[in-house]
This record gives sequence, structure tokens and C-alpha cells, in this order.
Amino acid sequence: MEYVELGKTGVRIPEIGLGTWGYTGGVEPLQTGISLGASLIDTAEAYGTEGAVGEAILHMRDRVFIATKVSPSHFKHDEVISAAENSLKRLGTDYLDLYQLHWPNPAIPIEETMAAMDQLVSDGKIRFIGVSNFSVAQIEEAQAATENKIVSNQVRYSLADRAVEKDVIPYCRDSGVTVIAYTPLARGIGNIKAKLSHGALETVAQATGKTEVQVALNWCTTEANVVAIPKSDSSDHTRENCDASGWRLSPEQLGLLAEAR
Repeated sequence: MEYVELGKTGVRIPEIGLGTWGYTGGVEPLQTGISLGASLIDTAEAYGTEGAVGEAILHMRDRVFIATKVSPSHFKHDEVISAAENSLKRLGTDYLDLYQLHWPNPAIPIEETMAAMDQLVSDGKIRFIGVSNFSVAQIEEAQAATENKIVSNQVRYSLADRAVEKDVIPYCRDSGVTVIAYTPLARGIGNIKAKLSHGALETVAQATGKTEVQVALNWCTTEANVVAIPKSDSSDHTRENCDASGWRLSPEQLGLLAEAR
């Protein structure tokens, strides 16, 4: 597994982590991923999977980087604090590595929300602050309201959905913000193949000796500041996902995939 720096924190996280939206696999696939170096586990209070993650990391908290999210309906100051404490209980830990604002909520002043996030950092309950589904303007607004650095932005990104390449990824790269790509397999490799022309994904997979899934995930992490968090409910698929790391697509192969859009 290859590791990259989270923002400018000095902390290194795997380029392939473990997503848990819609996760129903129990303990084993998560523990398989951890054993293969996929130590970043992403969850959220809205997912209903924090309990499963907590069970999976029991007795191995020091080996994992836990990221979770507060729902926008809880962005008032005291509700952010309560939501974090509830997530800590469900995860069975006394601190969160990364706490993220799940979606923007313009109905609640960002200054109020970020004051609560700063308090959680000061209290030692969270290490780092991140956001999710934020535009460039929304990141800038949130950053201006906090004394801590926003280190990540979690966004939808895959070969089938490249909208964030226009401005979000370049801004994050230039600002030292890690992009965490969710749904990097577009909810099924068939959806990616349907989006690409000329059998490009199949061609690159054959040339590399990798699976189509591995090619799609490796492509996601081509940019140095992008990591991916595919979800897998089986240990076999988790192993396949983890094997998307440790090698690189060639410029020619990247070009073929780009031209196939």
C-alpha cells in the first residue's frame, strides 16, 4: 500500500481506504483491509455504520485512521459537540482522527459550526478538520472561520464523474488540501464502462494485467493529493481494491482513458 500526506499535517494515510456508506459486510472485510494497509476508514453519523467500524477496530485503534462526519442538520454549535461525542461512543474511541462537515448548510452560520470544530480540536476529541461536498467558495468560507487548517474535502470522483477536476481538485492541490474520492467505482464498474468509449477500460486492464476495478481506482489516485475510499462488503473485493495501490498507470494509458470520455 502506498501512503500520501494528509494535507500538510505530516500524517500519512493510504491512497486506498475503506468506505462504509451502505456497508453491510461486518467485521471481516474491514479487518482484511486494515491488515493490507488500508488503515483509513471513513464513516458518518448518517451512515449507521459507526458501530460496525467500532467493532472492527476493537483492540487495534492505534493501527487505524478514523474519519467520520457530522450531518448538516447538526451544525449548530452545541449539536456539533453532541454529535461528535455520540460518534465517539459508537466507534468506541476517545478521539477522531478526522471529523468532517458532511454537506454545506447555508441555514446555519459557518462561523458557529467552525467554532464548535475548533473547540473539539482544543479538547482533544478530534485531530483534524475536514469538509465534504464543498465547493471552492465554501471551503474558503469555512477556512476563514476556523483557527485550524481544513485538511481534506471529500467529494464524488470517478472515471464516470470528473466534475471536480475543473476547479475543486486544482484548488485543493494548490492549498494543501487532500481530496478524498467517494464512490470511486461509480456504484459499479459497469457504470464506468458505459461512460467510456472504445473499450478503453478493458484495454488498459489487459495491458497492465490488473482488473478493471484496480485500473479505475488507480486512476483516481493519479493526482498526488487524491485518495479513494471504495466500499466493499467482502474480503475478496477488499483485497482486489487494495491491490489498486503500489503501481502506476503509464502516461499513455492515462491518455487513453482521458480520450475515451
